[in-house]
Amino acid sequence: MKFWDRARASLALGFALILSSAANAADKITEIRIDWATYNPVSLALKDNGLLEKEFEKDGIAIRWVQSLGSNKALEFLNASSLDFGSTAGAAALVGKINGNPIKSIYVYSRPEWTALVTRPDTGITKVADLKGKRIAATRGTDPHIFLVRALQDVGLTEKDVTVVVLQHGDGKAALIRGDVDAWAGLDPLMASAEIENGAKLFHRNREANSWGVLNVREAFANEHPDIVKRVLAAYEKAREWSIAHPAELQKLLVTATKLPDAVIAKQLGERTDLTFSKIGPLQRDTILAAGLALQKAEVIKPDVDVAAIVDSLIDAKFSTASN
Repeated sequence: MKFWDRARASLALGFALILSSAANAADKITEIRIDWATYNPVSLALKDNGLLEKEFEKDGIAIRWVQSLGSNKALEFLNASSLDFGSTAGAAALVGKINGNPIKSIYVYSRPEWTALVTRPDTGITKVADLKGKRIAATRGTDPHIFLVRALQDVGLTEKDVTVVVLQHGDGKAALIRGDVDAWAGLDPLMASAEIENGAKLFHRNREANSWGVLNVREAFANEHPDIVKRVLAAYEKAREWSIAHPAELQKLLVTATKLPDAVIAKQLGERTDLTFSKIGPLQRDTILAAGLALQKAEVIKPDVDVAAIVDSLIDAKFSTASN
């Protein structure tokens, strides 16, 4: 073999080894970072039963659990690569995607009615139109905030007609009870707590305007580790099925995590949480798209954004083996 032929062969072999090494490095991870949240009861079952730890122990992959206090926090963590998987509302995931967060929504953990507009009995507020000129607590970038925007829009109002006090969910509830705000875009289980423990009133409810609870994954992680993603979702399915079969045990887990009374959690789980869905697809697409178009009409999303195209790029059903 001539010198240059040998050199070219050596170079080719070297490049092949480099590519092979890079591929192996991408396949080998030591940790999966995933969130748990009180608005995602299935995540508590997943965590408490150690399903991910059992699944990945043989691979030497550790599981790091991070609490998300709201969709906005989960999206922040995903965008910063502090999480590989994060729980959000579907509409919140869409807003994150529009704002450049590189995520895919890959699984449904619940169909909740987890948000409504809440007030105290002494405010005199009985309908959305009464909010004009009022102070309303909300957590921007979450389903409750999106729910508020859509509710205002339905009666011909915008955020310019009210004062939105930006607070995390727990602080919003506290502000309402103290009298610092007139209303609150609530989130369960804190919303159920405000009802039962503080006498708060849900003066505007609309289940169809609550977007689905979805699990998101970082696109880079999904591209590099598709088999890992499928195994995570298989474990999620086991946790969801366990949650349906063991409602009393699930309630105990949520009581422990939230330190809220049984009656509060019973209201959240028994009256406003449907765990019978898991595969993401057309139903979720339609709900998320409707929320996105409403937000665009309200000028929360810019008019030149192709909302439908971004919803299609957000939802990815290929990793789930669930049939429902």
